[in-house]
Amino acid sequence: MIRITTFAGRRVAVFGLGGSGLAAAHSLRDGDATVVCWDDGAAGRAAAQAAGFTVEDLSTADWSGIEAVVLAPGVPLTHPEPHWIVRMAQAVGAEIIGDIELFFRQRAADCPDAPVVCITGTNGKSTTTALIAHILAAAGRDVQMGGNIGKAILTLEPPSMDRIHVIEISSFQIDLTPSLKPTVGVLMNLTPDHLDRHGPGDDLNLAMRNYAEIKERVIAHAGHGVVSLDDASSSAIAARQSKRLGREVTMSVRAGVAADVTAKGDEVRVRDGALGGLTDFGPFSLAGIGTLRGAHNAQNACAAVAVAGLFKLTSAATQQGLRSYPGLPHRMEEVGRVGAVLFINDSKATNADSTEKALSAFASDIYWILGGKPK
Repeated sequence: MIRITTFAGRRVAVFGLGGSGLAAAHSLRDGDATVVCWDDGAAGRAAAQAAGFTVEDLSTADWSGIEAVVLAPGVPLTHPEPHWIVRMAQAVGAEIIGDIELFFRQRAADCPDAPVVCITGTNGKSTTTALIAHILAAAGRDVQMGGNIGKAILTLEPPSMDRIHVIEISSFQIDLTPSLKPTVGVLMNLTPDHLDRHGPGDDLNLAMRNYAEIKERVIAHAGHGVVSLDDASSSAIAARQSKRLGREVTMSVRAGVAADVTAKGDEVRVRDGALGGLTDFGPFSLAGIGTLRGAHNAQNACAAVAVAGLFKLTSAATQQGLRSYPGLPHRMEEVGRVGAVLFINDSKATNADSTEKALSAFASDIYWILGGKPK
């Protein structure tokens, strides 16, 4: 667990007591902060009480001395309307942050150059995060993976110069992380999703612009940015950030697009000098890797190859990491075969774009079983 000392001696409220909220409460208490907890749900309150925390209804509590609210990312910050806890925090001038902000503040205090990779985008975040972590770990690096995937970030080992944190970060989490400053920031893609949380329901164009602006923060202060050119919003961000960074890495899986890292068919290629001056890196084959089928997984592989190169992995280690990647549950997961029929579980494809990408990974003869919200 990461001990948060940056709020030592200060009073902090934690609202939303799921896994990340409880971890934040533990980390703050261990760092000598005074922590008060609340959750709209009885189960979260009971869990906090069982762990020995002060649980107090923040809608009626005395807010004097509360300097910050650590907010669960699922709690509406701005749209469709701010949650009541947000309005109360704003009324007393308490800052509103998330657990990933606590991580970055502690990193800045203890080891500001500790390597951190943050991955965001509408689709492919989890696969890319897991793939990057797998390739780095397979090459012998000390890797900690978490955030919006797997473990809450504050349950991981602390930042250090010989440890790489690989963090999936959603738009909700980015909005609560003003100190976001990764070593490498990766923006996979942008398509409309969760727009009800990012703008007014009667202006989806404005909501999409707000959504894109939030995602752009992942690379805005990164040491290196890795950005796709394969959708209009990401491409526009790449153009803006290239002027600022001067060391941005672009990627594309589309024919004819000039990018630093490209995929054509089953091969990923890297332009010489694109990754911090690295030459003779790759090419890399995706042929026969069942966990990386389709153009969307080729994009995920491009991002992972870019990060591997920026961390100076060899071509051989990177290729071995790609080939041994086990995949994630519910994401293009091979769950069985009966005769000539291969059964694929892709139930994490929760929007039209990601579903289309998965279906496009197979040439024909698809039997599609689906359900859920008709996005």
